Amino acid sequence: MENYHGARGSTTKGTGGKRGRAADKKLRFVGGNFTATKVGAKENRKLRHARGHTIKVKLRSAKFVNVLGKDGKMKRATLRTVLETPDNRHYARQNILTKGAVVDTDIGKVKITNRVGQDGVVNGKLL
Repeated sequence: MENYHGARGSTTKGTGGKRGRAADKKLRFVGGNFTATKVGAKENRKLRHARGHTIKVKLRSAKFVNVLGKDGKMKRATLRTVLETPDNRHYARQNILTKGAVVDTDIGKVKITNRVGQDGVVNGKLL
């Protein structure tokens, strides 16, 4: 005798596996884990394959920051430490770089203007 597994209303397939909605399957590939980029002695990057034919660059540790000066020119400065972060006060203690963090460099205080873990570089403007 045949087993009836239901046409559309059943949550299981004929093989016994669970049926999933198409929207749930698409959400599995979106986003990723937080990359806690820290101030370090050298630059450390990790390449990650994203959806499609793209590759994301995750910055693990940073030594330099690209600074936009008051005159409109870009300079490269060496990072010393994180002074304060708007996200979490403990990030400053751990030297984790996030967007909006104020860092100390060899040319002065700099505010970070990009999302460091997703871009692969550190950009900022001089305060």
